[in-house]
Amino acid sequence: QVQLVESGGGLVQAGGSLRLSCAASGNIRSIGALGWYRQPPGKPRDLVAIISRRNETEYSDSVKGRFTISRDNAFRAVYLQMNNLNPEDTAVYYCAANFGQYRGQGTQVTVSS
Repeated sequence: QVQLVESGGGLVQAGGSLRLSCAASGNIRSIGALGWYRQPPGKPRDLVAIISRRNETEYSDSVKGRFTISRDNAFRAVYLQMNNLNPEDTAVYYCAANFGQYRGQGTQVTVSS
């Protein structure tokens, strides 16, 4: 089992920045990839960014060039630096391991115009 706990969400004005953090615990060795998903109000959950143990990263087209995913060496934490935020980024952001096999409770990000 893997436990994931997010932090760092909040309210920010358009053009601002936020940094999300996710702490992983439990069976860390079973984690091959850590990532962030988000679910805007009334919409399905979508992948935002993902990073593998080999530091390979993928981003959704909507956040490329604005968001950066990173992790610590032990793969016990993953971060999402979000810059130049816009109201369309408003969503609940979830940390996930292994493409959603494990998921945190989520943290709200609200971007005001």
